[in-house]
Amino acid sequence: MLEVRGLAARYGDAPALSDVTLSVDPGELVCIVGPNGAGKTTLVHTIAGLHPAAGGTVHIGGTDVTALPGHKVCQHGVATVPEGRRIFGHMSVRDNLLLGAYRREARRVHRRTEGEIYQLFPRLSERRGQRAGSLSGGEQQMLAIGRALMAKPRLLLLDEPSLGLAPVVLDEVFDALARVTASGLGVLLVEQDVERALDAAGRGYLLIEGRIVAGGSTAELRDADQVRQRVLGM
Repeated sequence: MLEVRGLAARYGDAPALSDVTLSVDPGELVCIVGPNGAGKTTLVHTIAGLHPAAGGTVHIGGTDVTALPGHKVCQHGVATVPEGRRIFGHMSVRDNLLLGAYRREARRVHRRTEGEIYQLFPRLSERRGQRAGSLSGGEQQMLAIGRALMAKPRLLLLDEPSLGLAPVVLDEVFDALARVTASGLGVLLVEQDVERALDAAGRGYLLIEGRIVAGGSTAELRDADQVRQRVLGM
């Protein structure tokens, strides 16, 4: 579903990513862990076409999207849940969801997809007419994920979904992610809660100073010295 090879990115003269190679298969949740400032958000933005690549390639379902702008990457079945959620607080929950159905394929089935989102997150169904800005932080995160899923993506990019959320709400969010992954969606998860990310994912990568320095099953990553020392503080 996603194949990244030798990806590089820069901010001016400063390198942000160097020679990053990773993959995500359909129905697989893959995590990216690493310390603050490692380049995790830049990686998400570069894959999504929101930041230009300085080298390497990004393929979605076998199609090279490296040079495409973000709105065209979306048309290839990529949806992003950004850090900070970025919902439209003055609009209703339902209107936020409907904005996610921007792809032609998604518009045709938006009513059915909306019902699926309400089954995934029953709280959103209860609050569908409520202003999105009045939701709790956890409900806003559910809404951001639901809005992305309304696009009927093949690949979901998640940037720090646990930020500021209570553990009980996180359980609900990650349970939902497990369900959508089981349905065949590919998910790339960037997560500050390393333990939760390793619990949720089947595979993962350790990103340090813009480079992938370890990768493999999450069991292997837990035992990797660099993960234990640089990320888990053990």
